[in-house]
Amino acid sequence: MTDTARARKLADRIRVVVAETLQRRIKDPRLGYVTITDTRITGDLREATVFYTVYGDDEERAASAAALESAKGVLRSEVGRQTGVRFTPTLTFVPDALPDNARTIDDLLAKAKAADAEVREASSGATYAGEADPYRKPGEEDEDEDTDGNDGESPSGGKGAAGA
Repeated sequence: MTDTARARKLADRIRVVVAETLQRRIKDPRLGYVTITDTRITGDLREATVFYTVYGDDEERAASAAALESAKGVLRSEVGRQTGVRFTPTLTFVPDALPDNARTIDDLLAKAKAADAEVREASSGATYAGEADPYRKPGEEDEDEDTDGNDGESPSGGKGAAGA
């Protein structure tokens, strides 16, 4: 049975080691502005997935992906040296979908804001179909109760069947 706390600590340490090694040792000109966002490791501590983002266009992303693949051996040996685990996990680099998801959410929020503005603009000149406040308040007389003018008496002139 694996210890999830140990796996989490190892994943965090791998993220730090990979980021520092990319910054200090890897001098590949194809490597752009790469940010290591997250690292996940399997329960048996044999495979690590490193998520990254690249600042730039699609061409720079492809070049950075190729640079990361070519530097995989150096990065793995550095991870093994600095973590001291018995088996150094294999590294797999995956572009993080977080910026794309954030962009999609921003677009949806902009659409919702525009729709709210349209509704607000359409309702700015509108009036109520009835009164502004359609609810009865205590102490107000209701005109519907005394429509026959008998002050609550029955049409036969008495106060009702029980009062006769």
